Amino acid sequence: MKRRSFFKTSAGTVGAVGFVAMNGEAAAPVNAKGERTADQWMQVGTGRTGLPNRRKTVHCEVAVIGAGMSGIAAAVAAARNGAKTVLVQDRPVLGGNASSEMRVTVNGVHGLRDKKKPTVERETGIIEEIMIENWHYNPQESYPVWDHVLYAYVNREPNLTLMLNTQATEAIMEGNKIKSAVCWGYTNETEYTLHAQQFIDCSGDGLLAATAGAEYRTGREGKAEFNESYAPDLPDGWTMGDCIMMITKDVGKPVPFFPPEYAMPFDHEKAFQDKHRKIKQVKEGFWWIEVGNDFDIIADRENIRHKLMAYFYGVWDYVKNSGDYPEAENLALDWVGSIPGRRESRRFMGDHILTQNDLLGYTHFEDAVAYGGWSLDEHNPGGIENLDEPASYFHKGFEKLYEIPYRSLYSKNIPNLQLSGRNASLTHIALSSTRIISTCAMMGQATGTAAALCVRKGIMPRELGQKHINELQEQLIRDDTFIPNRPANDPTDLVRNGGKLFASPAKSGDAKLLADGIGRDIYGELHHWESTGLPAEVQVVWETPVELSTVELKADTELHKKIAMHKNPAKNSGQHTTVPPELIKTMTIDAQVNGDWITVATVENNLVRRIKTAFPSVKATAIRLNITETWGKPTAKIFEVRAYAS
Repeated sequence: MKRRSFFKTSAGTVGAVGFVAMNGEAAAPVNAKGERTADQWMQVGTGRTGLPNRRKTVHCEVAVIGAGMSGIAAAVAAARNGAKTVLVQDRPVLGGNASSEMRVTVNGVHGLRDKKKPTVERETGIIEEIMIENWHYNPQESYPVWDHVLYAYVNREPNLTLMLNTQATEAIMEGNKIKSAVCWGYTNETEYTLHAQQFIDCSGDGLLAATAGAEYRTGREGKAEFNESYAPDLPDGWTMGDCIMMITKDVGKPVPFFPPEYAMPFDHEKAFQDKHRKIKQVKEGFWWIEVGNDFDIIADRENIRHKLMAYFYGVWDYVKNSGDYPEAENLALDWVGSIPGRRESRRFMGDHILTQNDLLGYTHFEDAVAYGGWSLDEHNPGGIENLDEPASYFHKGFEKLYEIPYRSLYSKNIPNLQLSGRNASLTHIALSSTRIISTCAMMGQATGTAAALCVRKGIMPRELGQKHINELQEQLIRDDTFIPNRPANDPTDLVRNGGKLFASPAKSGDAKLLADGIGRDIYGELHHWESTGLPAEVQVVWETPVELSTVELKADTELHKKIAMHKNPAKNSGQHTTVPPELIKTMTIDAQVNGDWITVATVENNLVRRIKTAFPSVKATAIRLNITETWGKPTAKIFEVRAYAS
């Protein structure tokens, strides 16, 4: 698909070019530089005038469209792996559905059904770094402050440029590849042409990918196509709906509520026939105030937004004024969303379409790069407008993690386009699980890392997946992404290749496990060493001196506990609400050079599970990790130690 021309040249005059808009009507004239000749900007005080130049060209190696949690993870991963990256976001804040504008909880894998094993297997890597930073900088659990935690996290990356309030509206093609993206900055009236080698669409609705001609689907597949038992008998156009959320505040005295004129009455008797729509608390919610669409949920967005507000105020009118909820007497609405959170629209097709049976059958993929485990949670497509059906069909939970293949994260027909989050190559039923935010973020880290590797090698994603998948997986694992059934085996890691591990007395585990390639305890199996107290020490010894300048380790953050910030603090019970006390806070690293120990790295106030230190190259026969302090726990636990020459 070629880019449509925004303007068509007609007869012009010297110094100016006349234009005709796409609808054939006369457009405001611009000159050869793209300056609007009918628009004279004037500084009143001096009389200085000028023609506003509102067109700019931006060059990068990787362009990431959409800065929800999957887009943030993709952009940071690409930048950290050496690619000059631009992140485009159409809102004034980062986070997408998780931002202060929508406030969807950053959930991940929890609720696994095997009761003999931990029910939570939290995601690591970039998404965990963000969550831990939030508890450090935002212990008050403020969503507007959360926006700024995300902003600081993204802006510290030297290879990453952020463009807020900017929407990618159209792809410019060169053959079947995307050459550039046309973007509109609606706060600075600027049209950007963004050139890149690799594009990743994490925008959810996928406008850029769609205008590029990437193959996609909407609606629900029928049972027969993929033999999905939870699919409808026949295919249709329904998607899971949008919703808005709210938060209340106890003001300490009775507060009346007067609904707006457009509020729609709530049929609570019919609604409450489904247990999932029962109002169990009045602090925050309600996810089931939801409206879908049976054809084009994107085109209907503004109508849906109005309906959602009308239905929400009808529900709240019932809560406040029916007399059935005396606990709401002193409550006032403190925040109500104005932008719907979206669950589903376009799903772009890759070389593999992930299905219900892939998930429930725990299919092993040789190109696995991420995982999931949230239940198959298919919301009633009609939402609150279809009270004859349950709010959600919680079809089936999982006993263990399922794998997500790289072949589902790039376009089958646009060679330099990758997709993450709900844009990925999935059936409607598979999306009902993979749409969870932390799962989407893992896909983002995978595609961002892959894009950087593609740039470095001068290849496209399909070739990377077919010929270099081992390298992609190794980099993801090194960067603290967990891939089920795929232990690390990095041939450049000096610890795994010739190093011998020793440590202080162990409370649990064994020092040898620090090189077994599995960076967490999983399904009850131990893959750690834990000290009996602090300070504690781990050593790696080589028979002959080795050149090294990097030492990395993976520390403990108790991955079997939740860590998300909630709108309702009552949900924080049993989870971390601070920097995990297990996490190493302070340590030093020594190297044995010519028989003498010298300190080569110092770590203070650490906030990350994957601790990476770099120092001038030394030729050493041993390294020593001296762990002196955690964020609260009296012992230290680590899962992996690595060392590299560079």
